[in-house]
Amino acid sequence: MTPPAQASHGWDDGLTASFLAGDERALAAAYREFAPLVHTLALRSLADSSAADDVTQEVFIRVWRSRNTFRPEVARLPAWIVGITRNVITDAHSATAREARKAHAVAGAGLAAGEADAGAEAAEVLADRLLLDGELERLGEPQGSIMKLAFYEDLTHEQISRKLDLPLGTVKSHIRRSLTHLRSRLEVDHAAS
Repeated sequence: MTPPAQASHGWDDGLTASFLAGDERALAAAYREFAPLVHTLALRSLADSSAADDVTQEVFIRVWRSRNTFRPEVARLPAWIVGITRNVITDAHSATAREARKAHAVAGAGLAAGEADAGAEAAEVLADRLLLDGELERLGEPQGSIMKLAFYEDLTHEQISRKLDLPLGTVKSHIRRSLTHLRSRLEVDHAAS
């Protein structure tokens, strides 16, 4: 049994130019590649299959209509699509909250709004994790490995130095440069979404 395709590793960056040029076949390829991820993020956040379907459709409408704002030198297409997904999920939560307020729903509506906020937060965390994973991959080696040990295993500089058999000063330099690079990349992505 083959594992499911992962959007951050499966996209052929060669299709990005075709996508930007308005080639609908590139849009179809992007949809095949990323729609399952978009739908999963929406379903986890909204806990409603129909709403997740609507979010997925809206994401790809926005992706296509705003393709002229995508800058491949700033971020890869998967990261850009995840950013749009985050915005559409937030919009869906806002619309749901507005509808609940308009309907003057029963006391349980307050609980539903709290659950929606928790779902939006969980989707945001997952989207951020996917974005960070993509950026860590772009760092190359040994920076990517160093930062993964720092972020995901919460190791100290000294522990990373021992684990990777690198001088402590080298580890500290890589972390400092990588954090500066990540901060600028993630600020650009956040501004774009």
